[in-house]
Amino acid sequence: MYKKQFEIRWSDVDANGHLANSAYTNFMSHARMSFFAEQGFSMPEIHKHGIGPVVFYEHMYYFKESFIGMPITVTIEVSGLSEDGMFFMFEHNFYDHKGRNLAYCEMQGGWIDLKARKLCGLPESLQELADKFPKSESFKILTKEDTRKHGVKPKNIEL
Repeated sequence: MYKKQFEIRWSDVDANGHLANSAYTNFMSHARMSFFAEQGFSMPEIHKHGIGPVVFYEHMYYFKESFIGMPITVTIEVSGLSEDGMFFMFEHNFYDHKGRNLAYCEMQGGWIDLKARKLCGLPESLQELADKFPKSESFKILTKEDTRKHGVKPKNIEL
């Protein structure tokens, strides 16, 4: 399990005085990029290959409030990877300084070719690193069908 600590800042709270849902997203994103960097996936390294990470969804579940000045810990567990590395899934948990679980999030994403603007698998050197990611107990091999498991599809409108 990867852990990253943060302190809740003034800019992280909403009108109710507790951690804003947008701040949860920002903390998770920062924690993921730190995780990737520590695994050899630094931004310069992935950009060298012309790829970047994209988020498909983040499903949040909130349990307890957290407030300005409180230290929080964000954890990451890799719960899914596709065989070619195109898709990944993370489980995030948020804990207060006493270890109480504040929130949980399942996040799924993939890698995009920054020139073609299409999803792509990982280059071999990065795939070798991804295969070594620490994995959760619920880890599974992801397929394209897993990216559609919620059945949500785009619905265009006429403008």
